Amino acid sequence: MKIHLIYRRVPNRVLERCDELIADLGEVVVAKAKFEGMLAPLRVNGVEVIKNGYTMVYFAFVGENYDILKVYDENGEFKGLYIDVLAYTKREGNTIEMLDLFLDIFIFPGGEAFLLDEDELEMALNYGLIDRETFDFAYRIARGILEKLKRGEFPPKIVWEYELEGRE
Repeated sequence: MKIHLIYRRVPNRVLERCDELIADLGEVVVAKAKFEGMLAPLRVNGVEVIKNGYTMVYFAFVGENYDILKVYDENGEFKGLYIDVLAYTKREGNTIEMLDLFLDIFIFPGGEAFLLDEDELEMALNYGLIDRETFDFAYRIARGILEKLKRGEFPPKIVWEYELEGRE
C-alpha cells in the first residue's frame, strides 16, 4: 500500500509523492521513503546525518504541528530523528498534507538535540513570506518539543515501535 504525501513550504514549494505505507493507525501514519534530490548532505554539529540514498521511516501525526523522521544510512544504521515544525498536518483519505514552517530539530541517537534552520525562518519573516505570528508560532512549537524532550516526554512512544524493516 501507498500513502500520498503533499508537503508544502511557503511561498509555493510543493513536494508530492507516494510512499510505502508501513502502518495506518488513523491519526498516525507510518511510512517509508528514500531521501533524494538533496543538493548537499545535511550536517549537524559537524556530522553528516542525512544524504541522498538514506532511508526515512516517518511518522505523520494528524492534527499535530510536527512530523518525525527516523533516519537510517545506506547500511541501515540509525542516524537520529529529524523533526519538521509544521503549521498543520491534515488527512483526507489516503492523502496526508503538511505545511512546513522552516524550523527543524535533529536528535542524535544519544539524545543530543539541535534546532536547525533558524536563519531560514528569519529570512521568511524578513522577506514577508510569513508574518510575526507565524514566526512566533514556529518557535513556540520547536521550544515545546525541546522541553518535552528534556523531560523524557518526546518523541511519542510509537516512534520506537517501528524500525526500518517494519513492525518489530
